[in-house]
Amino acid sequence: MRILVLNSGSSSIKYRLFRMEDEAQLAEGHVDRIGEPEGLLVHRAEGAEPVRETRPVRDHGEGLRDILAALVANGALADTADLGAIGHRVVHGGEEFTTAVRVDEAVMRTISELVPLAPLHNPPNLHGIEEARRAFPATPQVAVFDTAFHQSIPPHAYHYALPRSAYTDHHVRRYGFHGTSHRYVARRAAQHLGRPLEALNLITLHLGNGASATAIAAGRSVDTSMGMTPLEGLVMGTRSGDVDPAVNFYLQRATGMSPAEMENVLIRESGLKGLCGANDMREVHRLAAAGYADARLALEVFCYRIRKYLGAYYAVLGRVDAVVFTGGIGENDHTVRSCSCGGLERLGIRLDPERNAAPCRDVLEVSAANSEVKVFAIRTNEELEIARQTLVCLGQS
Repeated sequence: MRILVLNSGSSSIKYRLFRMEDEAQLAEGHVDRIGEPEGLLVHRAEGAEPVRETRPVRDHGEGLRDILAALVANGALADTADLGAIGHRVVHGGEEFTTAVRVDEAVMRTISELVPLAPLHNPPNLHGIEEARRAFPATPQVAVFDTAFHQSIPPHAYHYALPRSAYTDHHVRRYGFHGTSHRYVARRAAQHLGRPLEALNLITLHLGNGASATAIAAGRSVDTSMGMTPLEGLVMGTRSGDVDPAVNFYLQRATGMSPAEMENVLIRESGLKGLCGANDMREVHRLAAAGYADARLALEVFCYRIRKYLGAYYAVLGRVDAVVFTGGIGENDHTVRSCSCGGLERLGIRLDPERNAAPCRDVLEVSAANSEVKVFAIRTNEELEIARQTLVCLGQS
């Protein structure tokens, strides 16, 4: 069976095509600048020359037709009948969706009702599903939610200490995000260890421009650093992570900023960017090496927050079998891994400097031989995890 995975943004569509018998990736690409005068299609198929075309793409429907044409032209698909299913990434599933679901009108209505919880992400995700249903009316469509993996978090971990009405009337609680990535690398770690995931306690760290930590007990998420929104938790590229809520009110009074302006500061002007002016960790390293004190501080704050969560989630789990680093930073930045794990030897976490400095191509064990807790860098593959969940949702093994 061939499964097409779609991630629809407000002006873009990212896609990957998998052959599920051997989980081979047959093609990938993206359509950008949809609705603008000059759109862009980038398509890469296994065994074929990459395609890069610049032309207007009026809407998501036209973008999907261009993707289909590219897949057929490069031989990845014979035609639409060759496509077994489409899996869609949807950011927010609220409390309603605890697993992947086959899309029907009721599912579409529920995703729409959840828009207030994810106003930037759910609308384009929903629009992408609508257009895909029009373009591929005979193809099963499945929605896979970033929040679903975290629906196993117990009430004492997802409730905030707010008036009860905040939860009952306005659905304020911890939802967590990056769930598809956390689930994928947890399974990959279990495979590498040769043990059932249900027998393991793990701490997974998805570190990129967005960053989150998850405590996994017996294969189930029991706590995660992102909250009602992706703003809470670790320091990120432009997001603040944990901050005293009263800072919000103080800065509004002190500067005259509106709530919307303050929200913009916390989401788009804080994190690494707020600390040193650069939101890309590679640039932060470059500035730190050049002697910029603010960049060195940004790196220290970033790693210190990770170290705090490692300690906190160790306490939550009681026993940790492995720590997993993933995401662009987690997979590739040995300095961040070393800094984040430094001083945790009493918790049984020890890195091997030589292993840690090696490139991560799939699964890289970076812990020392005498480390009680295994430490890995694992390349995430959210699209493959969406394809797998799509297959399971449709009753396939």
